[in-house]
Amino acid sequence: MKLKDRLSLYFTLISTLTLLAVLCAVYFTFIKFLEADFFERLTDRTMVTAKLYLEADEISADSLNTVRNQYLKTLNGEVIRIYNSKNRATFIGDDQQYWSHETIEKVRKNKKIQFIDGDRQVVGIFYKDNQGDFVILASGIDQSTHLRIDKLQKIMVMIFVFIFIGLLLSGRWIAKKILKPLDRFIDDVKQIKSSNLHFRVQEGNNKDEISLLAQNFNNLMEHLEQAFVLQKTFIANASHELRTPITRMMIAAEITLSQERQIEDYKKALLSVMEDSEKMDNIITGLLNLAQADLEFAAPELQEIRIDESLWAISEEWNKKERAKLLVDIQNMPEDPAELLIKANPTLLGIALNNIISNAFKFSDHQDVHCLLDIQEQETVISIKDKGPGIPKAIHTEIFKPFYSFSAENRHEGNGMGLYMAHKIITLFKGSLTVQSKEGDGARFILRFPKP
Repeated sequence: MKLKDRLSLYFTLISTLTLLAVLCAVYFTFIKFLEADFFERLTDRTMVTAKLYLEADEISADSLNTVRNQYLKTLNGEVIRIYNSKNRATFIGDDQQYWSHETIEKVRKNKKIQFIDGDRQVVGIFYKDNQGDFVILASGIDQSTHLRIDKLQKIMVMIFVFIFIGLLLSGRWIAKKILKPLDRFIDDVKQIKSSNLHFRVQEGNNKDEISLLAQNFNNLMEHLEQAFVLQKTFIANASHELRTPITRMMIAAEITLSQERQIEDYKKALLSVMEDSEKMDNIITGLLNLAQADLEFAAPELQEIRIDESLWAISEEWNKKERAKLLVDIQNMPEDPAELLIKANPTLLGIALNNIISNAFKFSDHQDVHCLLDIQEQETVISIKDKGPGIPKAIHTEIFKPFYSFSAENRHEGNGMGLYMAHKIITLFKGSLTVQSKEGDGARFILRFPKP
């Protein structure tokens, strides 16, 4: 059974059970009310009968019966009897002793009783008079109540049927409307194939469970897309980038071994092989680092990091192993240390910053690199400035692509993975990485992080 059908069924069952309970409560309350009203009417009949027969001493019984029949409306199946102290009927004839002695004595004992006898309702009162002690019993059949109850039953059954149908239809409509985003989510998921992993389902504007499900699914798809891109990138670039140095090594070895050569020629060939081997090592290292970074992307543990402390720690490490210095300055230093916090993964953040700083030292021929931390109101900005040859504006976006390596004088070769990984990591932290540079004036890499 579909979820919307189950929801509408459960909604209808709960609503109809509640409605049934309410209708039953109204039904039985109405019955009890009508019974009590009829008992009140019978009690009034007994009191009127007592006043009429027992207080009017001068009037004969026949005259009293005439007045009673003329002015008192007779109830359906009405029976009224007055019994004296000897439990004999007086004033109103009763040849068959309509009520038993036990009932009459019970009235004497309790002073007043009321009960139901089959279809009849009975009221009995004890009345003390100057003529003696009397018991007055009155009973009747509340025919109008029975008719009302029958009509009420029919009306309630009709109401129940109509409301049940209405609840069933409205429940299905409500379930369909509520689960409409889920249907849209299912339709979107059906469109996802291995060829379009970039596709994302609609998250909607409602902050409900379905919207959260869509958001989490999109996050999962993002990780899957990265994994597929990693796989394709690794295979394509590994086969492409590794083929060139391997081919050069094979050609150099074949040429060298084709005939006897001098020792210097062998040394030169081995140096060429070592250069190509180093290039292969750099390429393999870059690919492995990229794979490791992507694995950490799958489950990034973000935490609040004091960015100034991280920069000082990185600066200390670089200053130990470099002749030049990594100079760190802080602008707009806040009084509240919480303003220095950013949300990131410490390991990945270190990889990103170290890659940018490494490039800065390399392309500026190991001159001093300046790092400025600017604490702004809405974001934290880090700028890393080198003294290199600069980067042409035409390739500002190209340098963040994998395996892209640029050198104006072809003196600084790399594997083209550093800036790509840095850009990918900074983007993961909801930040941005851009470059400002002119040829001959160095390059400034700007990292922007939103405040937590």
